Amino acid sequence: MFLGAYHFDGDPAALVAAYERLAADFRPENLDLHLCVIGDRGVTVYDACPTPEIFAEFSAGAQFRDALRHAGLPAPRVEPLGTVHSAHLRQP
Repeated sequence: MFLGAYHFDGDPAALVAAYERLAADFRPENLDLHLCVIGDRGVTVYDACPTPEIFAEFSAGAQFRDALRHAGLPAPRVEPLGTVHSAHLRQP
């Protein structure tokens, strides 16, 4: 599994609202690892793909750009992070 980050700079409240519009189209069974983190200067989405090649193709694809535009999100800074060695999530 390969992890990448999408950094959206701007008003966090507006970006979260746009992210929620984008996320409404997500099918949870298609997400291996997906996090949306709110910061002082915007929102960062961490998303995993099966391989670095799929990540590169997805993040540069027209379908992704169109989905962002439709949701009202600006073009992100895309940061390939690397292969996930281990992940732990404690659920309530």
